[in-house]
Amino acid sequence: MLKIRCSQIGKIIANGKGNNISSGAKTYVEEKIKERLYGTIKNFNSKYTEKGNLLEDDAIQFYAENSEFGLLFKNDEFFENEYFTGTPDIITKDEVIDIKTSWDYFTFPLLDDNLKNKDYYAQLHGYMELTGKRKARLVYVLMDTPDHLDYDNDHISYENVSPKLRIKEFKFEYNDEFMNDIKNKVKGCQEYYNKLLKELEK
Repeated sequence: MLKIRCSQIGKIIANGKGNNISSGAKTYVEEKIKERLYGTIKNFNSKYTEKGNLLEDDAIQFYAENSEFGLLFKNDEFFENEYFTGTPDIITKDEVIDIKTSWDYFTFPLLDDNLKNKDYYAQLHGYMELTGKRKARLVYVLMDTPDHLDYDNDHISYENVSPKLRIKEFKFEYNDEFMNDIKNKVKGCQEYYNKLLKELEK
């Protein structure tokens, strides 16, 4: 059965009512079909994702030391249900927390009052659904770019910048209506996935 990675939920929820899915969702499903048939996974990488992956542990520690938590541990447990799969960055008693490492201060949402990236909002809802938590927190952290990731002299040090200018939090709670819509879209994707498989197996 097709299950949607929480980080990919944003690709399937646009447009359509109920189980009806968008052209973008169909494209996503078709990619999953090809990955299954050809036994390979399409990987995407960029300087932004490379920095985020490389500095994830450091960013978690920096955030913990400069927040009310003091100490946090990265979660390694993989979760799945009939709709989603995912591994949240951090799970506390009351909430799930996802850490995003900004490339530089231009991409760091210091002055944003609301979370503009709705894909991340959807991703955190997936994590809440998987873990049973009903509160989530998306945290952007501004970390130094390692020298070997210096693209076009983009390396900037934030060592002397106040932590309050290097951490930006967005907090929200579980939205039942939003989650029901997501689940309907997943069901639509699963139906399309199964339909394509049957046609290819004829």
